[in-house]
Amino acid sequence: MRIRAALVTTPGGPFILQDVEIDKPRPDEILVRITAAGICHTDLTMRRAWPPKRLPMVFGHEGAGIVEAVGDNVATVVPGDQVCLSFRSCGDCPECGDGHRAYCRRSDLNTRGGRPDAITSEHTPVYGDFFGQSSFATYALAHESNTVKIPADFPAALAAPLGCGVQTGAGTVLNVLGTGPADTLVIFGAGGVGLSAVMAAAAQGGTVVAVDPIPARRALARELGAAEALDPATPDLVKALRALTNGGAHQAIDTTGRSQVIQQAIATLRRRGTLALVGMGASAEFDIMTVMTNGIRIRGVIEGDADPAAFIPKLIGMRLPLEKIITEYSFDDIETAAQDAAAGRVIKPVLKIWD
Repeated sequence: MRIRAALVTTPGGPFILQDVEIDKPRPDEILVRITAAGICHTDLTMRRAWPPKRLPMVFGHEGAGIVEAVGDNVATVVPGDQVCLSFRSCGDCPECGDGHRAYCRRSDLNTRGGRPDAITSEHTPVYGDFFGQSSFATYALAHESNTVKIPADFPAALAAPLGCGVQTGAGTVLNVLGTGPADTLVIFGAGGVGLSAVMAAAAQGGTVVAVDPIPARRALARELGAAEALDPATPDLVKALRALTNGGAHQAIDTTGRSQVIQQAIATLRRRGTLALVGMGASAEFDIMTVMTNGIRIRGVIEGDADPAAFIPKLIGMRLPLEKIITEYSFDDIETAAQDAAAGRVIKPVLKIWD
């Protein structure tokens, strides 16, 4: 069938809306009419780094929509169901078997942009299947492992970010750190992931301090439950954070992936504190002796260590005020939304694809 998709045709190039053709679902696939799609910094990072030989490419991995058709082997959803799309996993490896699908050994299911025959433009292959969906399009082919049925009356614009950004931030708090009323948590970066962590931690009664350079984001962090929010340019930032957390935080989350910030996060922790790394970064340096002598635990986290089938309904049930971090755009304005996100003008842009 003919659909409209946002293509990236050159490394780092803009999203270009174009009519393409999408294949019918195979026996294990689900065709979803995309009603909303969140833009994540992973989409923006990957479009810059995507290999030219695998272009043009359709990105997008925070889709929500209505099931249009299912393959013969699909048993979890039926046409007409509203769904949220998340990351894909194999279901067979030891990590999947232990309930840690975010660490599935088949990482290629999400990051290789497979199934080049699924989308075509005038009989020329267009790469897709990004995170098992490629939801920057009016329709997407998804899979049972990354398609989660949600209530029919839940707003699609709120559902879309649950598939990655909100799941990552809230999942880090709930599934990895286990933040509770006795814990102090410092969150470095108050973007979509960081503010999702603020909301989740505040809901659990934790004492939260956010760090971000943008005044409006600091104000929003306080509104969403943070006890305090500091500018990273604050003199003696680490000393100030340790004072706010009564001698050092129990937990910290870094959403930036920046070496200097990670060092500050480690220095902010009290003995035997835990640092969760969720920001994408090429490398980082830190004082090994500080980590060792203080018993600091450093944990890398992907997708909030969540199983989407169980965790996305849990997030919906928590009724987090997600509308406070979302800015809606029309699908035609996808490049504007991407530029606004990259510049920090908005927190979580969400494309309204079908009204």
